[in-house]
Amino acid sequence: MIRYVEKVIIVEGKTDKKKVQSVVNEPVEIICTNGTLSLSRLDELIDCLYDKEVFILVDADNSGEKLRKQFKREFPEAKHLYIDRMYREVATAPDKHIASVLLQANIHVHTKYLINNINC
Repeated sequence: MIRYVEKVIIVEGKTDKKKVQSVVNEPVEIICTNGTLSLSRLDELIDCLYDKEVFILVDADNSGEKLRKQFKREFPEAKHLYIDRMYREVATAPDKHIASVLLQANIHVHTKYLINNINC
């Protein structure tokens, strides 16, 4: 029997969520941490996500890395996605870069982010 695994992407803020929503082309739940998570909130989150495929996509800065370490420690089953450090923030990274990161995790993205502009 094939079991459908729901995908969840955890991001830091609302602008990160909007960015990811604009690129993703499949049903995915996107959860905002608002930058920090209390241990009790993290436990609640883990309980809700135990049967889902979870991805962590946070900023490439100190607060993002702190949050990533917390997830690695408390929720080691989650898969971590990384943006290039030169962009620092998920919200300000180019859509095509976000699409590339998501594609590497087998998350479907809108085709417009895959097609290179070709001048004929």
